[in-house]
Amino acid sequence: MMNIKISTFKSRLQHSLEFDEEINSFIQSIEQEINNAIVFSDLSDYNCDLKLIFIQTGGSEGLFLQNVDKLQEPYYLLTNGGNNSLAASLEILSYLNKSGKRGEILHGSISYIGKRIQELAILERASKALHNTRLGVVGNPSDWLISSVPNYQEVKNTLGIELVDIPLKTIEAKAKAPHFTSLKPTDFMEYNKKDLVSSLEIYDALKEVMQEYNLSGATIRCFDLLTSLKATGCLALAKLNEEGLIGTCEGDIMAMISMYIARQLTGQSTFQANPSRIDVDHNSIVFAHCTIPFDMIQNYTFKTHFESGIGVAIQGEMKTGNVTIFRMSSDLKYYFVSKGILMNNLKEENLCRTQINVRLNKDVKNLLKHPCGNHHIILYGDYENVIDQFMKSLGKVSI
Repeated sequence: MMNIKISTFKSRLQHSLEFDEEINSFIQSIEQEINNAIVFSDLSDYNCDLKLIFIQTGGSEGLFLQNVDKLQEPYYLLTNGGNNSLAASLEILSYLNKSGKRGEILHGSISYIGKRIQELAILERASKALHNTRLGVVGNPSDWLISSVPNYQEVKNTLGIELVDIPLKTIEAKAKAPHFTSLKPTDFMEYNKKDLVSSLEIYDALKEVMQEYNLSGATIRCFDLLTSLKATGCLALAKLNEEGLIGTCEGDIMAMISMYIARQLTGQSTFQANPSRIDVDHNSIVFAHCTIPFDMIQNYTFKTHFESGIGVAIQGEMKTGNVTIFRMSSDLKYYFVSKGILMNNLKEENLCRTQINVRLNKDVKNLLKHPCGNHHIILYGDYENVIDQFMKSLGKVSI
């Protein structure tokens, strides 16, 4: 359920009983459309997913101006159009826009208003979530990610996310220490028990660190674990993402941030993958990686990690159909998002273990001219519009 609150403005003129009935009927119709209560509250009460400002009549402009300091941007002005309420809303939003402030008038059919309220509630809830988020960077980003490392302070200023550096040795020490885990090798398909145990020790270590540092997710310099622990982080990251804790590999901070934004907007797990081949003629991309979350696959087998030939990696089969591709740039200015169709799974020997072929809605040549980085995140469903709206609300530019 969404937590939606509303405050009202109307002229000081005497209003009839019919007026009150009209207002109540309008609100009740919206509640029925969205299957969600709307709670009347004080002007300054913003403890909610979405705050609406209901302009009920003309002549409300002066009252709005007197109380604007109690309100917060963006200003969502609801109006049913009766009693000159739309005219007043247009005047108010014009004033706000001239002052450089963002807002929107919610007006039209009950169906349109309801849909827009639901969209805005998702966007506002995600925005607030970002401002209470800590994400961990375990070890430095991998040396080859030369364009995926943002300025930490800029991330805090523009997104509200706090990035926390954690030494890789913290994970290595925890993985080597005696500990208890609720996961056992027998919880998974049969595979080399020693490798499964080593992978689950990394899972335990990452989860403990996330709890100790109050993190909603982490990215890890996983290739160093191949040497220090003789193990891979693929299984650990796949399991953590299935549980709703963001986890990305190779220390890719921007993949982690992109993944976290997508999770907040959609509630979906996502797959961090390399664009391995781009087919301009068919407007398609082959994506591949070894860390597919378990809740995104229909079945799987374990294989060794592609680059090293050791440890545990996941070769999963994803279902065909609608997907969304997303990535934000490290300068925090640009992003790429496109819906697409997952056409088929591949099993090629020269790529990371989970491989999918996706035909995109947007022109793939955009990625050949202005890429936002290497890894992209993939999720089931068509979420291009909601991600696009959210990123534009943050002032970011689509490529």
